[in-house]
Amino acid sequence: MFINLFEKVWAAWEAKLKRDQCIDYDDMLVLAADCVEKQQEESHYQLVMVDEFQDASQARARLIASLLNGPGKCLFAVGDDWQSINRFAGADLAVMTDFEKKFGRAVTLKLETTFRCPQSLCDISSTFVQKNPKQIKKKVRSSKPNVTDPVRIIQVEDENQIRSAVGKRINEISAESPSKGKKIRIYILGRYNKEKIYVPLDYDTSQIEVEFVTVHSSKGLEADHIIIPRVTAETLGFPSRIEDDPVLQLAMPGGDSYEYAEERRLFYVALTRARSSVTLVTLAHKASSFIAELVKDHKLDVYSIDGNEANSELCPVCRDGFLVKKNGRFGLFYGCSRFPRCRHTQKINKS
Repeated sequence: MFINLFEKVWAAWEAKLKRDQCIDYDDMLVLAADCVEKQQEESHYQLVMVDEFQDASQARARLIASLLNGPGKCLFAVGDDWQSINRFAGADLAVMTDFEKKFGRAVTLKLETTFRCPQSLCDISSTFVQKNPKQIKKKVRSSKPNVTDPVRIIQVEDENQIRSAVGKRINEISAESPSKGKKIRIYILGRYNKEKIYVPLDYDTSQIEVEFVTVHSSKGLEADHIIIPRVTAETLGFPSRIEDDPVLQLAMPGGDSYEYAEERRLFYVALTRARSSVTLVTLAHKASSFIAELVKDHKLDVYSIDGNEANSELCPVCRDGFLVKKNGRFGLFYGCSRFPRCRHTQKINKS
């Protein structure tokens, strides 16, 4: 059905382009590369400079390569493979990570100093994203003063409490960090636009400036504090479990086999928007595997909406979920929050 529909839409689009004597953006890239490769148009450029190189598609890479044909031509590319989050738009991470295969011998200069995040947050975010062995290895150093608790995890029992948890955290930030004449800027970052509903309706606007942005749209932005309101293990959670249609995969660049590779980079982007702290809000029975990983690797505490320490005991079998209380035919027991992926259960000791 999809192919039949696509064929009709594609034919109509091509007919319109021809009728209006137009080309679209991808046509521009392909036709321009054709011209240069066939020497219909000689490249006179000695230096080609590309920014945001992690977002280059194969079509863009082909055009860049065609402009470099001939002696004495150089390519200067700047990018961060840790922030490659636009595969849906054709970006192919391999253009950057396999740079020398496409463009020949190169000199790599790593920009490893950040002027935004404190070192403690850099350590957490860098460790997280580099779990994927395909990411280029770097050691990020911060020029900013350190903070003791850069990542705070809040666990609520019901999704109706998420907005309250976000509002309470905003009030805490306002009380802990007097603005001294300058408003404290907070971004509420949603994996999806629909998470804008978690922006509280009432907060001290004289002290705090709050804005909702999707994580994809936040790239390049920064704020004093970041709050991510729904870091959960759901189909529309974070990481997202939506899989691309197999037909769409034919038109998209190949990903890599590491689990949730692009979602991991997206989470890294979210963490590193903060100049001071990040707050992650999750649901007790649907905690994201990303939350479990941070707790396991960095011994982070998990708090309830009231500020008390919540249960953060990792499942002893998979180590990717939390033990949560469940009710079965034989009464209460502990089960893994990643059920049915992990079916571990254990009795509750009645001591």
